[in-house]
Amino acid sequence: MKTKKIAVLMGGPSTEREVSLNTGGAILKALQEKGYQAIAMELNPLHFVTQIKAEKIDVVFNAVHGKFGEDGTIQGVLEL
Repeated sequence: MKTKKIAVLMGGPSTEREVSLNTGGAILKALQEKGYQAIAMELNPLHFVTQIKAEKIDVVFNAVHGKFGEDGTIQGVLEL
């Protein structure tokens, strides 16, 4: 197993939630098949940073579509 812990961030409040869950699920499966320690994390816009810290995540793979996921919001918060 590879040592970095990866969160695949998916879901969210947009109308593209289901597409995001499908995308995230496929990414999660591929990462796990390659031996990465990857977990699914559903986006809660108010608490996702707390979730990331609590799970001791090293890398976040953003699979969120629509609002928050494609407008730079998540990326901006993660840069902090």
